[in-house]
Amino acid sequence: MVLLLMTGTATMTVSADERCHSAAKTELEALYCDVVAEGGGGGLPSQPDFNRNDPQVQALLLKRPAQRLGLTVPEPGQPRPPSAASMNLPADVDNESLEPAQPANPLASAGLANCELAGELIRCPQADYDLAANQGRSSLPDGVLGPDNRLQIEPFTGDRSDDEAVRRYLSNAYDQYIPGMLRIGLGANTMSFTAFHNAFHTLEEGGVDFSDRMAQTYQLLKQDRQQLGVKARYHEDLPDNLSLCGMINRDIIVCDNVRINWIYVRNDG
Repeated sequence: MVLLLMTGTATMTVSADERCHSAAKTELEALYCDVVAEGGGGGLPSQPDFNRNDPQVQALLLKRPAQRLGLTVPEPGQPRPPSAASMNLPADVDNESLEPAQPANPLASAGLANCELAGELIRCPQADYDLAANQGRSSLPDGVLGPDNRLQIEPFTGDRSDDEAVRRYLSNAYDQYIPGMLRIGLGANTMSFTAFHNAFHTLEEGGVDFSDRMAQTYQLLKQDRQQLGVKARYHEDLPDNLSLCGMINRDIIVCDNVRINWIYVRNDG
C-alpha cells in the first residue's frame, strides 16, 4: 500500500471524464472520476497512480474531497458492473489475458520451514507471530506521527534494466517500508512486493525519484493519521498457506497473494 502522489492536476473536460470512467474498474475508481469532474481532485494523485493504490488507501484519499462534494464513499473492494464499454475493450476480449505478469516475491517462504499457519497466527519454533491490524491514533507511541519519524530509502543508482540489481534494491527498500508502516499503525494497509515493484518502475520511468516519493508519501500518511480514523481491517481474507509468506526480519513475516498483503508481527509475550 502506497500513496502515489500526482505531479500535476487532472484536466477536467468531458473527454477526460469519459476516459477516466472507461478505465475505472471499481466503485472507488469511478468515484475518483466523479470527484475530479466536480473539481475536487486538486489534491489527488493522477488516475493511474490512484488506481495502483490498495482500495483502503483509495477510500482514505477520497474521504475528504467526496464529503465536501456531498458524495458517498463506497466500501473498499466493490467492483463496478463489468461491461466492455466500461473497460474500453471490444466485447470479445478475454479480460483475464490483460492481467500483467507479476514478479515473484523474493521473500516467499524464506525462513519458515518449521512454522505453521493458523489463520491470524503463525507458530514458529522461536516465537508466535500475530496478524497485524491497523491501530487507533491513541495507541501509537508519542512522537511517531511527528516530523522526526521518516521513511528514508536510499535512491536507486544502478541500471533499471538490471533485474537482479533492481530486485536487491527493492528487497532492501521493502524491508524498510514494512516496519515504517507498522510504526504509524498501518499494518493492515501495506502494499505487496509486486505493487512495490510496479510503483518503482512507474515512478522512475516517469522521471520521479522513487525514494523521494516514498518519503513524501510517508509524511502525508502521517498527516492523515493525525486527522482521520482507520478501520482495524478491511476484509476477513487470510493467506492460504505459508508458501505465500516470508520473514523480512526476526520480528516480521509478510504474506501476500499479489492482491492482498498480510503482516504478522512477533509476539514475545
